[in-house]
Amino acid sequence: MLSREQLIAEIKKKKSFLCVGLDTDIDKIPEFLKAYPDPIFEFNKRIIDATADLCVAYKPNSAFYEAYGIKGLQALIDTCKYLPKDTLNIIDAKRGDIGNTSDKYARAFFDEAESGMGFDAITVTPYMGNDSVKPYLAYDGKWVIILALTSSVGSKDFQYLQTGDDFLYEAVIKKANTWAGADRIMYVVGATKSTEFTNIRQYAPDNFLLVPGVGAQGGSLEDVCKYGMTKDCGLLVNASRSIIYASNGEDFADAARAEALSLQRQMAEELEKAGVI
Repeated sequence: MLSREQLIAEIKKKKSFLCVGLDTDIDKIPEFLKAYPDPIFEFNKRIIDATADLCVAYKPNSAFYEAYGIKGLQALIDTCKYLPKDTLNIIDAKRGDIGNTSDKYARAFFDEAESGMGFDAITVTPYMGNDSVKPYLAYDGKWVIILALTSSVGSKDFQYLQTGDDFLYEAVIKKANTWAGADRIMYVVGATKSTEFTNIRQYAPDNFLLVPGVGAQGGSLEDVCKYGMTKDCGLLVNASRSIIYASNGEDFADAARAEALSLQRQMAEELEKAGVI
């Protein structure tokens, strides 16, 4: 479990703010892995071993595991336990429900003694308000990563609705900042919305932003850094498909490392440019 200070220290040590998304689809992994008792975990394990020194976070997406029932959940549990202790380990679950239900979700993903999973952070949808987020914040040291402005085409359906003087996504950030500080709350902001980062930093100047959409989705790392980076970096840039599916052959782990290394080197340049390292 990484605190804000520890996360910043890892960013400076590794010269990276890379988050590797473990969106593992059994239909896309190399065929030879399917002979293993648990192909999904075997794939994840090799990806983790190949990239652990190049990234500061991992982010399994729960849907890619829940889809396979008990076997998938066991792969998720085993993956959670295998993740390095010096990385921020995020479960991308996007949960959002009333308080007593959120309490069970929090227990499922945060309480290792109960569920076998002890993730450091979880993505949540804030639509149901404070009482749906508080159960996650009740776990000391755990992070809540709130959906703010996404890269999806449908983001304009609700996130840009006018609420008084604000767009809805701005109102979400303002309200959520009253629930906890920048040491507990992050926000999801899509890389394809890079020009909005300057505006977002008015409301969340110190919060880390989890940024999907660089790589396969076409977001620009340079633009994300230009508009969103802070003196402490303040960014976790996620790449999933471009890394984990860089090859579907027996060299998949080496190919994943090469892609992660390319991003890490670009990130090191951006960190130096911004004076973070």
